[in-house]
Order: sequence, then C-alpha cells, then structure tokens
Amino acid sequence: MEHIAACQTAVTVAVDRIDREPTAAELDAIECEMPVILASVDLLDAQIITLDRIPSELDQRRIRRARRRVLAARRELANKDAAVGQTGGAA
Repeated sequence: MEHIAACQTAVTVAVDRIDREPTAAELDAIECEMPVILASVDLLDAQIITLDRIPSELDQRRIRRARRRVLAARRELANKDAAVGQTGGAA
C-alpha cells in the first residue's frame, strides 16, 4: 500500500497565508468592483423571489432591470479599466 501524504503538501494552503489581512491593493480592487457586486446581488435577489412561483410581469420587469444594472456596472468597470490602462499616445 502506497501512502500519498507527500503529495498532499502541494495542494494544501500555506499556513502564513490563512491569517493574513487583505492588502491595500486588494481592498482597492474590491472597492472598484463593488457596484458590480451590489448589482449582481440585486439580480440574485430578483431571481430568488421567483424560484417557487411563476414569475409575474412585475417579477420579469424586476429581473430585466436588475440585469441591465449588472451590465451597466460591468460596462462602467470595463471602461474605467480601459481608461486607466491607456498609456501615452500622440499628444
């Protein structure tokens, strides 16, 4: 019988990484993505409401609006990232 204990160290998380706090850069990234996160939560809420029943017209409108908010928030984030990513150019 072969033991696989030696292979387990490669897939386990290092102990020093478990208790560390997020860096300032990670917190800034979360802050930038917060509108997308909140819009996604609203969409999930709208979808959860309709899980146990047939969606009414109001439910369908709520889901459509929530999807549009998610897409708008993603577009804003992508445009912000694209604007930050542009460097130099013909001045």
